[in-house]
Amino acid sequence: MSSSREPRHALPTAVRLPLERLDAVLFELDVVLRDAAPDVTAFPDTVELVERLRKLGLSTAVVVAHRCCREALRAGGLEELFTAVVDADATEQPEGACPEAATLLLAAGTLGVHPARAAVIDATAAGVLAARAAGFGLVIGLDRDGGVTTELGRHGADLVFTSLRAVGIDEDAARHRWWQTRQTTEASVGHAGWLLDYAGVDPYGEGIREALCTVGNGYLAARGAAPEVDAGPVHYPGTYAAGVFNRARTRVHGHVHEDESLVNLPNWLVLRWGTDQGRWVDPDEAGVSEYRQTLDLRAGVLHRRYRYVDGDGRATTVVSTILVSMAAPHLAAVHATFVPENWSGTLHVCSAIDGHVANRQVAEYAPLAGRHLHPEGQGHDDPVGLWLRVRTSQSRIDVAVAARTRVLVPDVQAEAQRQVDMTTGRPAETYAVPVREGRPVRVEKTVACYTSRDRAITEPATAARQAVAGAGSFDHLLTAHVHAWRRLWERSHVELRTNGGTPAFALNLHTYHLLTATSPHLADLDAGVGARGLHGEGYRGHIFWDEVFVHRVLVLHLPEVSRALLLYRWRRLAAARIAAAAAGRRGAMFPWQSGSDGRDETPTELFNTRNNQWMPDHSALQRHIGLAIAYSVWQYYQATGDLDFLRSYGAELMMETARFFADLAQENPATGRYEITGVMGPDEFHDAYPDTDTPGLANNAYTNVMTVWLLHRVLEVVDLLGCDDGGNLAEALRVGAAELARWRDVTTRMYVPFQGQQIISQFEGYADLREFDLPDYTVRYGNIGRLDLILAVEGDSPNRYQIGKQADVLMLLYLLSAEELRELLAGLGYRWPQQALRRTVEYYVARISHGSTLCRVVYAWVQARTDRAASWRFFTEALSADISDTQGGTTREGIHLGAMAGTLDLAERGYLGLETRQDALWLNPRLPQEMVSLHTLLTYRGHQLHLTVTQHDLTLAASPCNVQPIVVRVADRPPTTVSSGQTITVSLKPAPHSRDPRA
Repeated sequence: MSSSREPRHALPTAVRLPLERLDAVLFELDVVLRDAAPDVTAFPDTVELVERLRKLGLSTAVVVAHRCCREALRAGGLEELFTAVVDADATEQPEGACPEAATLLLAAGTLGVHPARAAVIDATAAGVLAARAAGFGLVIGLDRDGGVTTELGRHGADLVFTSLRAVGIDEDAARHRWWQTRQTTEASVGHAGWLLDYAGVDPYGEGIREALCTVGNGYLAARGAAPEVDAGPVHYPGTYAAGVFNRARTRVHGHVHEDESLVNLPNWLVLRWGTDQGRWVDPDEAGVSEYRQTLDLRAGVLHRRYRYVDGDGRATTVVSTILVSMAAPHLAAVHATFVPENWSGTLHVCSAIDGHVANRQVAEYAPLAGRHLHPEGQGHDDPVGLWLRVRTSQSRIDVAVAARTRVLVPDVQAEAQRQVDMTTGRPAETYAVPVREGRPVRVEKTVACYTSRDRAITEPATAARQAVAGAGSFDHLLTAHVHAWRRLWERSHVELRTNGGTPAFALNLHTYHLLTATSPHLADLDAGVGARGLHGEGYRGHIFWDEVFVHRVLVLHLPEVSRALLLYRWRRLAAARIAAAAAGRRGAMFPWQSGSDGRDETPTELFNTRNNQWMPDHSALQRHIGLAIAYSVWQYYQATGDLDFLRSYGAELMMETARFFADLAQENPATGRYEITGVMGPDEFHDAYPDTDTPGLANNAYTNVMTVWLLHRVLEVVDLLGCDDGGNLAEALRVGAAELARWRDVTTRMYVPFQGQQIISQFEGYADLREFDLPDYTVRYGNIGRLDLILAVEGDSPNRYQIGKQADVLMLLYLLSAEELRELLAGLGYRWPQQALRRTVEYYVARISHGSTLCRVVYAWVQARTDRAASWRFFTEALSADISDTQGGTTREGIHLGAMAGTLDLAERGYLGLETRQDALWLNPRLPQEMVSLHTLLTYRGHQLHLTVTQHDLTLAASPCNVQPIVVRVADRPPTTVSSGQTITVSLKPAPHSRDPRA
């Protein structure tokens, strides 16, 4: 048996609508009225259903064929019952198209919903077929007389009823529609605020679309490529699993490059089709029209629809949905519906697992080895099923993918014929499916992926085959998947209301991508979070300091994931100790780029795509990565109060990092100050002094100040854990009294460079560099984000100039409050008044090329209190960084996860003035004028806190729970103790429109 015949559509007694997947329901007129005459009456069951749907916040529409039908509705007093009445006469039908599909699409557009998130109820076979061809998420046939049930099923109805009273609605389901506001049934952002929608085919922008339409679950992710395409100049269907790395060596220009990369895994998406045997349809080719691709952020699914007319005039509509299950992390699926509009014959479908893949996405890496997988075994299972096992060439990780493909043919007498091809590394099965005009054919491809890194399995291929064999139907997978996404969104959604909808949509998109890369499924893995998520091969999938932006969000929403990411660092503490010892230092020196085992993966050369030459890369000198890790440990502890983690893992991470930086700090006898030399700060434009051959800078302010901050926190941890359990942490980690005394001394005598008007200098000697003509280079080159590459071609270097790629000094004001920073500087004997803060911000804002997507996040943050109009401008620019690909082609290589998390952090911590320090939750909101309100659900020390802030007041509501009360400090008011189930509301002082003297 090589295909499945869809079951006959028995009449169910009652079925509940999947409200989590629906925004609207469309009704055909015959479902509403008994007759088209003006004096007719409505069907009571229809009226009851419409009223119940609208009560729960769903939109409704009725589709009428002619103006007289609208008059009949009006005469019966029914026109106001529906959100919209759509007239079929207003529709322009594409030549040869299914006659009613365009009308239904118009109705969905009128309601502002995507067809996949709407249901259609129709009593005719033609209407049911049109709804299926238009890609509606649920198609219900209504057979009041019981005579056309089979016919409705053959034409694509998911369900058939004799009465709409059989359509069940859970009145409590409204609470699961989390995207609606708490006070009303209207959508908080509008349905468009949850859809990333593309129309037409754009070969130039396809790489960006695929990155932004990635579907994933933290364990596994697949770029949003079409199932019909191969990797090439236009498309790149990459699949990646967290933590699966491999090393490869390449001899280039006389020397050997060794690189470790996140591995592109076998392409499981492959699902090709054609009307002629051996000729597969390509969505990029002529004959394709009505192409639409939509990522549904709420449900975590990717929808695609297009219409294809071949050379013989045969028209076929294709509707597909792709998901990587958030409910079952090893499962993924593709569902495709093929509607032969005007032909009968044979439909050919090919399902395959393509192991002939390589890491070939990034042009810069083209000269280097990219093939990481070798086939180890494959086979096919009867009646359906394929499997493939591959192994990485160096890390020896086994990866297995198993697929189950089902062809669902409605009541066709002849069976689809299956042919299996066992080409090594690419098992495939091809189906010849007999089809009839107007009869949809559905194909479900369910996939399981396991690796030898997974727990509780005997071996990956066995686990994958068992998982895919036991998986439910696509609809079951989808339902569980949407439920899982709902639970995640309830914990993570930042509901932003502005005077315009774009920021809210972009913030939703950024939250979605953060969750695809760092869902709770990551909590059980030994994996870090790459700077590009699981969305592409930029930076080879390496883990950078971008995680500091990610942790600041996760600790308040998904603290268990933050904990897991910190454990990834703790498990590589031994490697960091070895690296420090090799550098002649004590403690732990974490690498700037990390991969599988904690060694430094930072390349020593950078390929300049402007002149196709290699240039030195000294970014490994960014030792401050360790400070970011220690900072994230402390942020996790402050947000959770997790003493067990601090005692068992976090304290050791902080202590060993502190030991390294304290050892880096050497006393200058001439000044009596401690200094740190030979490092780079966050700004990658400066790695050396002008006209010197030795890389490294002296006294980077960010590094020196954060070292002092860390030493203060470590001394606090020693006292905290000593008091908590009576143990001696310092003794356990072999930190003697003399070393502790030296750490205290560093916290009072660290050198921080300043220049005129008490501006903190980026590093010692920065003020002596030349000024740079930013406007001139902007006119000449347009995007000057990578000014280092531009100047290298000119024989120059940014090391000569007061110009930055990204925030450096101002990162201090991102990680620390102005109050904290002043206290640290005061402890070092430096007076830094409010006026100096403003001058420091203005100085560096004027000297930046924004070569990093993180930069605008930080600049928006530091200006949130001094120039709110500029802050909002930087915030909106940061929100558009990946959507608009402002870095000029880098988004196709993977989204910028740190910047995406940073925008969420800015909305919450920045504009809400939210801090977690001194065992208290601090709130000091200053919303930009463009922001009407912000609501979020915070997880803080075991409490679930609903926080809503408007321009006028703040409300904090603690959900009932059995944990200790917390201390909350709002603005300049006295501390407040908040207990389980308690709500507090505080009136806020009106803020100035532009400049705020507070800091």
